[in-house]
Amino acid sequence: MILGDLEKQVLQYLWSVPEADAKQAHSALTKSRGGTLNTIQSTLDRLFKKALLSREKRGHAYQYRARLGRDELMARLIQDVTCDFLGKGEHSLIAAFSSVSVNLDDEKLTQLEELIQLQRQLRSQENSDAD
Repeated sequence: MILGDLEKQVLQYLWSVPEADAKQAHSALTKSRGGTLNTIQSTLDRLFKKALLSREKRGHAYQYRARLGRDELMARLIQDVTCDFLGKGEHSLIAAFSSVSVNLDDEKLTQLEELIQLQRQLRSQENSDAD
């Protein structure tokens, strides 16, 4: 799944508010980028069709809300990309993460190490539960 710049901005906005209609999103986003209400409505509809937003009709307008949190979406995007490019036993993903980690400070590297350790613990629990 590929997201355009405006789609990303709309998602960022909807992560910051519980829900919004097209006019509210347009008002918030045009302060920083300009654009028309029709463009925002089309973007909201595209994100809904991509199953990234839910919507509910209230009066004459839809109220939109994010279906996925930021972390869930990033995980899904990473999974989509890696599934497209990786074969079994391939190490490119590990190499890519290693390359990206060069730009991380010590605090972020520590967080990454802790997350890796947590994943190992979860995998170990799943394996022992399966036995």
